[in-house]
Amino acid sequence: MISSALRKVATTASRSSAVPSVARRTMAMGPASGGEISDELLAKLGSLSTQALVDGLWVMGWPSAQIDGARPLHSSHKCVGRAVTLNFVPARPDIAQDKPAGGESPEYEAFEKCGPNEVLVMSSVGPWESVGGDIKFLRLKQREIGGLVTDGSVRDTDEIINYGFPCFSYSTTARQGPAAMQPWECNGVVSVSGVTVRPGDAIVGDQDGVVVVPAKVAETVYSIAHGREVIEDLVKEELVKNPGPPGKFYPFMSGKIKVESPLGQLLASKGITPENSNQFEGSADW
Repeated sequence: MISSALRKVATTASRSSAVPSVARRTMAMGPASGGEISDELLAKLGSLSTQALVDGLWVMGWPSAQIDGARPLHSSHKCVGRAVTLNFVPARPDIAQDKPAGGESPEYEAFEKCGPNEVLVMSSVGPWESVGGDIKFLRLKQREIGGLVTDGSVRDTDEIINYGFPCFSYSTTARQGPAAMQPWECNGVVSVSGVTVRPGDAIVGDQDGVVVVPAKVAETVYSIAHGREVIEDLVKEELVKNPGPPGKFYPFMSGKIKVESPLGQLLASKGITPENSNQFEGSADW
């Protein structure tokens, strides 16, 4: 038999060995959020097109940020907000038993974190699996959510459209979700259509799709993207007045426009120069 002293030593050793393991696991994960985006910056990002934002990230050399598996449920749907994430995992009996039940479930935890300036981003286990429908999403209507984005499908399409919040999904379905997957984690880093989303990232959706703007570089992305949109408007205006092949001015690379080029000269005639724009060669601030 083990003496009480030895038993105490063994118990203490077991506890002390477990603590560093948990600490290491927590540290290895890193922070879930990449920073805080102000309401003002959020509104500015939402004023831009998704293609301008994609271009801004492309210029910086960041990975693709368009969620290809999320399309607007209705032609009127547009959204902008900070990401609240929810991760689904394939159904398994022990996971179903361990998941908090009822209102404590991770999905309802995520719902309650959402408001007009938040977009709920739901990572599905498959494009045709249902992440929810009428009864569940009534709560999202009540929360006046800024939008819902998923690479899965949604049920009760007519009801969701009537609820009025923007919804972007892979498709619609009559399937039941719980048979295939279960909500497991609220506000962790998730992969949606192969695009990484951190809680707090800016989510912008329009008729061309959904783009994720990392919080840590959101200000820079806005600066580049806004500058590009101004230039594209001027190029279009010039081509309308003087029809011809757009290759004289377009496409262009932000941060590499040469002052002496036809585009550089056109911009100078409109008051845009390296002194007040980061779009020219040698003036990039990223």
